[in-house]
Amino acid sequence: MPTLLVVAHDHVSPPGPVSERFVDHGYDVSLHLVVPPERFHAPGVAPAFPGFDAADAVVVMGAPWSTYDEATIGSWAAAERTELLRADEAGVPVLGICFGGQQLAETHGGSVRRSDRPEVGWFDVATTAPQVVPGGPWFQWHYDSWTAPPGARELARNASASQAFALRRNLAVQFHPELTSTMLAGWIDNGGAAQARGSGLDPDRLLAETRAVDERSRVRAHLLVDGFLRHVATSPG
Repeated sequence: MPTLLVVAHDHVSPPGPVSERFVDHGYDVSLHLVVPPERFHAPGVAPAFPGFDAADAVVVMGAPWSTYDEATIGSWAAAERTELLRADEAGVPVLGICFGGQQLAETHGGSVRRSDRPEVGWFDVATTAPQVVPGGPWFQWHYDSWTAPPGARELARNASASQAFALRRNLAVQFHPELTSTMLAGWIDNGGAAQARGSGLDPDRLLAETRAVDERSRVRAHLLVDGFLRHVATSPG
């Protein structure tokens, strides 16, 4: 049975329907939590990462922090990038989501910076590769954006930012295909309510909008995983 390593950076960002779909494809899922719940507000931990190159596939999840904010998170983002490089060298497919996608960008020669146009809520995304990244509205919650690495193929974008790129067997997405209304409630309860209001959004309305499309979102998350496994994970490199 192939193995999937899911790297969750905090306790309120589980893989949801993304890992569900890997299970449908026959994967055995192992989850590694970087920042435990009791350190959520002081995330400068010193985790021992499992070897990414020992898995058959890796999913790197989002996070409420910035990849470059060592003053807050310490050096573990750099340690994670070392593992992402080892996975790439070993040909292990990696799906990076939001923070995870930004980590892929930095690992492979791109960059991450504070965005001029942060996105919180549901946003349309235009795709040039619908077989990998379905177009349409995806949920976003990010204040940073990437410059894609040299050699990467941009697969999706909108007016605010690059939204997806592929590089060898790596797929980075800026949005959150894993999101469910239950997950969003966890974000809102852990500091997200104030952030949403700061973006001019009503957290209760945002949650209601997300709950209304939960099943549709799950189907689209499954399609994204299917596209990753069929078209990116099998790339010759």
